[in-house]
Amino acid sequence: MSRNVDVEKRNVETKNDVSKVASTFIKYTAYLIMFFGFLWFLVQFIFPLFQ
Repeated sequence: MSRNVDVEKRNVETKNDVSKVASTFIKYTAYLIMFFGFLWFLVQFIFPLFQ
């Protein structure tokens, strides 16, 4: 018996843009630094004014 089988081969490539990932990481790191800097400013300078 001879079987005639067509095999379809798919190549799936995942595209990963490293520069986009890095710039997003830098952006959100900057947001976190600004947020904690603002909190530090509040605790050090603004909250003592109310005591």
